[in-house]
Amino acid sequence: MLEYKAELVVLGLGSNKGDSPRILREAVAELDSILGGMRQASLYKTAPLYVLDQECFLNTAVTGLYAQSPAMLLNTIHRLEVSFGRDRSHERRYGERTLDIDILLFGRRVVCEKPALEIPHPRLHERAFALVPLLELIPDAVDPRSGIPLQDSLDKLPLKDRDISLI
Repeated sequence: MLEYKAELVVLGLGSNKGDSPRILREAVAELDSILGGMRQASLYKTAPLYVLDQECFLNTAVTGLYAQSPAMLLNTIHRLEVSFGRDRSHERRYGERTLDIDILLFGRRVVCEKPALEIPHPRLHERAFALVPLLELIPDAVDPRSGIPLQDSLDKLPLKDRDISLI
């Protein structure tokens, strides 16, 4: 079995279907058993992007140390999503979901195993709902692809795309 050095990962979590506060609280508790020294960002309410005819999302992020491969982390979070009722085969892209967990950052790695796994998340730079909680946890985070501070990405978003409020 391969040995991995623990790396700091950042996961973005969102929910807008079901009892979202409970779902996020319980999902974070599950992630606490997977990530060493885990910390959680505040909870935010955000307007949906891409598909607008749905409820607002609740979003947060967590960070912690993970000592296995990115693919193993992806498998773990997909199982966790399913345990909270997510069924990708019956949902519309960017639509409602009980639980969505994205790997936003995995150390300084750049991973491109399309279509299943891209790190950093390929749309991170356009999503205030992911950037704001991530930057709350790691204010000096940079995009490992470009070296650009993620705060710069957030600052460049149009004001309408930064419709995010602290819960």
